[in-house]
Amino acid sequence: MGNLLRLFSVSLLLLVLCFPASSQVSELFYPGFKDVAANLTLTGVAETEKIGILKLTNDTSRLMGHAFYTSPFQFKNKTNGKAFSFSTSFAFTIVPEYPKLEGHGLAFTIAPSKDLKALPSQYLGLLNGSEIGNLSTHIFAVEFDTVQDFEFGDINDNHVGIDINSLSSNDSAAAAYYKDSATKQSINLKCGKPIQAWIDYDSAQNLVNVTISLSSSKPKIPLLSFHVDLSPILEEFMYAGFSASTGLLASSHYISGWSFKINGEARALDLGSLPSLPQPKKKHPSLTIGLSVSAIALALTASSVAIYLFMKKIKNSDPVESWELELGPHRYSYQELKKATKGFRDKELLGQGGFGQVYKGTLPESKTQVAVKRISNDSKQGLREFVAEIASIGRLRHRNLVQLLGWCRRRGDLLLVYDYMENGSLDNALFDEPKTLLSWEQRFKIIKGVASALHYLHEGYEQVVIHRDVKASNVLLDNELNGRLGDFGLARLHEHGSISSTTTRVVGTLGYLAPELPRTGKASTGSDVYAFGALLLEVACGRRPIEPKAVAEELVLVDWVWEMYREGRLLDVVDRRLNGEFDEGEVVMVLKLGLMCSNHGPIERPSMRMVVRYLDGEIEVPRDLRGPRRLRKGDHDPEAAFDDLMKSYASSSSFDKMSLSSNRDMDASFASHSTSPLSLLHGQTRQS
Repeated sequence: MGNLLRLFSVSLLLLVLCFPASSQVSELFYPGFKDVAANLTLTGVAETEKIGILKLTNDTSRLMGHAFYTSPFQFKNKTNGKAFSFSTSFAFTIVPEYPKLEGHGLAFTIAPSKDLKALPSQYLGLLNGSEIGNLSTHIFAVEFDTVQDFEFGDINDNHVGIDINSLSSNDSAAAAYYKDSATKQSINLKCGKPIQAWIDYDSAQNLVNVTISLSSSKPKIPLLSFHVDLSPILEEFMYAGFSASTGLLASSHYISGWSFKINGEARALDLGSLPSLPQPKKKHPSLTIGLSVSAIALALTASSVAIYLFMKKIKNSDPVESWELELGPHRYSYQELKKATKGFRDKELLGQGGFGQVYKGTLPESKTQVAVKRISNDSKQGLREFVAEIASIGRLRHRNLVQLLGWCRRRGDLLLVYDYMENGSLDNALFDEPKTLLSWEQRFKIIKGVASALHYLHEGYEQVVIHRDVKASNVLLDNELNGRLGDFGLARLHEHGSISSTTTRVVGTLGYLAPELPRTGKASTGSDVYAFGALLLEVACGRRPIEPKAVAEELVLVDWVWEMYREGRLLDVVDRRLNGEFDEGEVVMVLKLGLMCSNHGPIERPSMRMVVRYLDGEIEVPRDLRGPRRLRKGDHDPEAAFDDLMKSYASSSSFDKMSLSSNRDMDASFASHSTSPLSLLHGQTRQS
């Protein structure tokens, strides 16, 4: 009996070893999504509609949707660690809310979890800012992207890309298919028509092929062929599905059919047999004839009331003009913003300045917290400048920039809608009796984020963006204490390779202003670098660039740090509130980099590209630094540099009177200075 039991146990063990994955799913085929909800895990706004279509997103901005097959697939051989081949085909449709203004796009996704910790802006619902490029993310995706993101090097706003652990595509191409070996036909991803896609991975050749078409026939030549071994990327068990996000401007993203298979070719889909998108309901052609006299009178009365209300609405609001359709951000209705801010009531007021007020609000539909900037009617900045700033700033997209979400124009009222930064400004976190003192690790992360944002503005955008007002009060902190650069009211744009921006006025904040600005009147990337250098010293020292209450030797922060560096006492300038709890190597690097950026000579300052490389540890800062030209000539008076700067301002006959009585930010401008409607963000005011 015992031998019989042992024989049975051995037989059972052999069966398990021989058929380990008998219950493991390796194939799926959905020619529509009726009655399959139990097999899909839907998150965000994703849903299956009655007609059998999977709807990933709707026409609401800044939302995302995910749909994954509930059970994981085995993507890897456990014995040798080699990834299996796989094949998938699906049909998708992208319907933008407005013909020329679309959401971000969608992606076929293989991920280690169905719960992606993602963001709806920039990242297609796949990743967040801290995960970009992280090898531990183990994300493989093929994106169908309808927005050009300059941060990630997108080639255009209508492309297909292969993404590994990042939104910077490893390979990409404009959306198209090959009719034959010599003819390539473009496809508009947001055309509102079904598009079929095929993604095939051959583990023997380490090759990913991506193909798209407007028909069910698979073109012989793929759009993308990318050689990569996915074995290090894929884990043994992973989830397959789709991700989409709407971004600032909404698009509805649909999947009407999906086929997938491990170690084999996915079953073919027939576009003609897949469920179609619902068409707009047509009005009934018949009309009732023979109305009574009372009915006619009632109709005339109703028409009169309707005309009166329509004319009143026209009078109280501005129609959407043609130029407004070209703007990037979303246009909100006045009533939507009024409701979000509870009628712009005082309790929601975050701050105010010379041009208007900033209110905290919650958008009614998405429940997103925002900051609404309401510009006063007597603002000196006209509609043209307002529109120009929205058009430029609205297209800036970087995880370390405060995002302009949208705007509203109603008669003389101009309103801007921004991301709400719940941790306020860096200035407040450093100086205004913060609840919790920023640690060195937090400070270092913040300045690295701001450096990345400035590098993007100077080199990563389609134009060169000169911020012109980099300072601690314009660096805002999100809920994870990431530094985000905001306030583009003074920003200027010019083409790459052109001469630096020339202006009739010098604007900025004393202590952050480059010495050459008052003399040349030319703002440049170098003047932004100077301001960033002042910010670096401010963060490391816990001192403002100008301290009117300090002793004469410590009045100007950069001169004091230079003097301490010359005396070999550089670490003595570090914020004492840190109690010595910091990485000495990082602190010395930041202080020396701050001095390099604050050099009096613009050509002697590093570019923001170099600054980012220093901060990332790719290159080391010089061991010995050359002091400012003044100090090399033997003038060791710390006030001299400050006096020199003040004299350069005063040399202008139209110089505005300034006072040093406040220890807050102080702005200098010429007579043509006009208050910018973007100069206040989340309660940060400028004092003139």
